[in-house]
Amino acid sequence: MTKRRVAIVLFNLGGPDRPESVQPFLTNLFTDPAILRVPGFVRPWLGRFIAWRRTKPAQANYAVIGGRSPLLELTEDQGRALDAALADDQAMEARCFVAMRYWHPLSDAAARAVQAWGPDEVLLLPLYPQFSTTTTGSSITAWDDACRAIGLAVPTTTLCCWHSHGGFAAATAALVRGAYASARAALPGDVPLRVLFSAHGLPETIVKAGDPYQWQVEQTVAAVVGDLGDIAGLDHTVCYQSRVTPQVWIGPSTEAEIERAAHDKVALLVCPIAFVSEHSETLVELDVEYREVAEKLGVPGYFRVPAQNSDPAFIAALAELARGALGSGRALCSFAGARQCPKQHGDCPHARARVTAAAA
Repeated sequence: MTKRRVAIVLFNLGGPDRPESVQPFLTNLFTDPAILRVPGFVRPWLGRFIAWRRTKPAQANYAVIGGRSPLLELTEDQGRALDAALADDQAMEARCFVAMRYWHPLSDAAARAVQAWGPDEVLLLPLYPQFSTTTTGSSITAWDDACRAIGLAVPTTTLCCWHSHGGFAAATAALVRGAYASARAALPGDVPLRVLFSAHGLPETIVKAGDPYQWQVEQTVAAVVGDLGDIAGLDHTVCYQSRVTPQVWIGPSTEAEIERAAHDKVALLVCPIAFVSEHSETLVELDVEYREVAEKLGVPGYFRVPAQNSDPAFIAALAELARGALGSGRALCSFAGARQCPKQHGDCPHARARVTAAAA
């Protein structure tokens, strides 16, 4: 039996590979219409100005972790691990390709690599568990543009989200459970421990416009906490980090929750719930900046859950997600097949697809 060739395109954010790359990386980020939602004639110069203003602080952050982001290497490792997890499939030959959104390899390079490999079909698999127009949505647009430019037309399945997938939730819960036990062992018995599930924030205007990200983050936390039922009386909350504009952002903020923990005299275990690879927002923002805030405020202990990276249980979950999406018979599917987001989230890609189909 001839195996069908399946190219699995892993979407991720990308990150600068050297100090000189920081400004062009930020320029790509802040000139993206999905990120900087201002009139098109304003965006190019405003995005470049914001990138210029943020370059030195960002370079200082990356200097803490060697001057570059580890995200590409970690994503490539995940791709190799997923290839290995799917290698025994008798019906398909799968190969992973990496398409970063804001730094190399960008979607155009990934599309050319996929075209050269000659797949029978493509699976778009975002390494963002929760869908947002600013992440997965933007990556899908960039991928479609790249394919159109080179004439790559292959049957494609898009997995839009996997926020409450059972395998993902269980794998994440296992990491939390291990970190919780280590933190508990390091603390005096009379010091309470609270888990902060910290996700990247978004401006409130984006969520109010219909982006389902916040709802999906909350669903992820509910699924993970459900798997942590063996921890009696688990104290936990959801919070949001990485605010970068003066707009009102969704909350509570991670900083506010650190302040609350200091007031309550509880130790903290921080879990990055929207990131599945270590990068600057975990290695610098969570491990260095927020730790300093916690120590200054007198939080009695500060610990962190590691990102999934190539954790075997997480890779097994990705393999299950890939098989499920490819067998769904849908061009666009969630981890459970059909749309998962409540009706008010009009920027859910399933809702957008229906609007597009109706207009056609």
